[in-house]
Amino acid sequence: MYTTLAALLERIPEEALIQLTDDGGLGTIDQDKVDAAIARAAQEIDAWCGARYQVPFDPAPSIVPGLAADLAIYYLYGRTVDEIPESRKDAHKNAVRLLEKIALGQVSLGVDPAPAATTSAGAAIVSGADRQFTRDKLRGM
Repeated sequence: MYTTLAALLERIPEEALIQLTDDGGLGTIDQDKVDAAIARAAQEIDAWCGARYQVPFDPAPSIVPGLAADLAIYYLYGRTVDEIPESRKDAHKNAVRLLEKIALGQVSLGVDPAPAATTSAGAAIVSGADRQFTRDKLRGM
């Protein structure tokens, strides 16, 4: 997990999080729904960044928690609201655009990229039945 409930509350009011998660009408934030949105955001970040970096990040580069918070809030709006506010749409669009650039290597996270896959430069080894036609058997033909 790259972000927390506290980080989400820095971006949107508590009342909004209650409205987005309180399906039972208890007047409280449903931590399970918040955790599900945070996990989904982490999965998306890992999917994008995994093309270039070793994921999951531990510790996460400084930009990742903010991206995770914006994505998680967008997912919470998407589960309950027919019309997502423009500010949330823009934050989501900007987060995805940045993740695309990270995946393409146009933006660095300031950590070492994942090591490239190694390839073997050794000789090919072939096995099978003994040769039927050898130089000795074909001599004189």
